[in-house]
Amino acid sequence: MNSVLVIKPYRCFGTWVFDDERVGLYREPFVNGIPEMIDELVADVENADNGFRLTFSSSDFPNSQKHLSRMHEDLGGCWYKDEKDNEGWLCPALFKYFDSPPEAIYARADSL
Repeated sequence: MNSVLVIKPYRCFGTWVFDDERVGLYREPFVNGIPEMIDELVADVENADNGFRLTFSSSDFPNSQKHLSRMHEDLGGCWYKDEKDNEGWLCPALFKYFDSPPEAIYARADSL
């Protein structure tokens, strides 16, 4: 498994979603606080609503922009908080990328 992963979220039906044919996800929505974290992350990314590159990892990497810390598992997913104590829930799709909820998730948003 790669240690640095990439998906391409875009806005659909009023929220952020992503497709990843490789793991069988189509229009997988981000919910419960995560869309607001993404809004903050992409504030300076041109045309982010039409899609952007989200690079993420359980290990810090050069130029990462956001750090999420694991709080607790719930309803098959896991709650995380960011460096500003904003909380968000990552649904069970998290396990398509990690065997277990990582202690931390680091992320970066870039234009496509």
